[in-house]
Amino acid sequence: MNTASTRRPASDISAGVGLSGLVALAAWILVCRNWGTIAETFALPGPRAPMSGAYASVATLFFTGGAMTAWSLLVDKVHRRPSTGIDWSRRRPLSETLDISITKLTGLWMTWAGIACFYFICRWYWDGQYLFAMDVLSVAAGPLFVLSVPYVLWLDRVMVEPRDASWHFGAMLIGREPWSAEEVKKHWRAWAIKGFFGAFMISILPGGFANIVNADFGAIARNPVDLGSMTIEGLFLIDVQIGTVGYLFTFRPLDAHIRSGNPFLAGWVAALICYPPFVWGTMGNANVLGYEVNTGGWAHWMAAYNVLLWGWAAMMVVLTAIYAWATFAFGLRFSNLTYRGVLTNGPYRFTRHPAYLSKNLFWWTSTLPFLVTNGSWTDAIRNTVLLGVVSGIYYWRARTEEAHLLAEDPKYREYYDWMGENAFITRSLGKIGQKLKFK
Repeated sequence: MNTASTRRPASDISAGVGLSGLVALAAWILVCRNWGTIAETFALPGPRAPMSGAYASVATLFFTGGAMTAWSLLVDKVHRRPSTGIDWSRRRPLSETLDISITKLTGLWMTWAGIACFYFICRWYWDGQYLFAMDVLSVAAGPLFVLSVPYVLWLDRVMVEPRDASWHFGAMLIGREPWSAEEVKKHWRAWAIKGFFGAFMISILPGGFANIVNADFGAIARNPVDLGSMTIEGLFLIDVQIGTVGYLFTFRPLDAHIRSGNPFLAGWVAALICYPPFVWGTMGNANVLGYEVNTGGWAHWMAAYNVLLWGWAAMMVVLTAIYAWATFAFGLRFSNLTYRGVLTNGPYRFTRHPAYLSKNLFWWTSTLPFLVTNGSWTDAIRNTVLLGVVSGIYYWRARTEEAHLLAEDPKYREYYDWMGENAFITRSLGKIGQKLKFK
């Protein structure tokens, strides 16, 4: 029997990375929730209150990212992997790589300048939740500029091939050496992903963090709607915090660098339509794909049935937990539209797209789009069809991501085939698809 069909390919990301980040996140939230008592006990300056401010949510990234970095280096020893492109035994003299580093820094700084111009021109970055992201990035710009110099000088001395995609963009700008247009495209795809999604992730950090730090779980323990909603918000907080670390910690020594961004236009369209500012004009309450028009939601329709409320709340918590699990299973490597290694453990043992599957099931079970408060069959049909379209967009996203990864890594092709044969959910959905296609 073919070994590949019976044994799941090993994952490039260990379970310990995400779990260490999850533990660090929980510990930091406990510190923030009890900061008043801690400050009182140790006579620390400042208010005796929970530490729920916006910048406390940013500080969380350092605790979770630090824990995952420590696990990656000390336990998994990822810095020794050939996939980093680093040979630590081959430390060149600085004089040999200085010119390469200067070229690379030129490309890197001009890339940041281009992203800054994009932020400046696009109005949505200067309104609402994005204002916080712009404040954070403005504060970080100076230190990043300074720290990039020793980082690039140090890394280029040990890289097997220091003339990477960033170098090719710098070489294009300077015009002294031959450069590859494909490498320049690769460079910009990676940084476009970091620039677009990084700002979005930072912008949504404060809200959920403050709600969880300030939550009175004792007061809502007997209310299935409130307890379920707050638990779900806590799980989304895990997703946001770990996900944001993934966008920021794309360091080569951690083997978390972006190998490639999705080269397919369809992949970008399918992904971007699901995020602000594009989502504001497509999905939501009454937009192009608005599927929540006159819907009461699960709590409204089940208000008279306490047992059903508890059971439904538990089901949605489980779906959200799978979604959060799908994010922290990536550890330091989470991000949209990128190839950063192959993940085959965690919820990815059961389906190739656990986050998309659980997210869409959550929307269907929480919204119940076919039930409307005004009794209109028109609204019920529209809501149901439009949420079906939204689910279709996520199917489209999944297919474009698969096309990207199948083209990049033979391990993913092996994983793809193994899942089709051995994973219950993937195998079952595949059989349904085949029947719909041929019958």
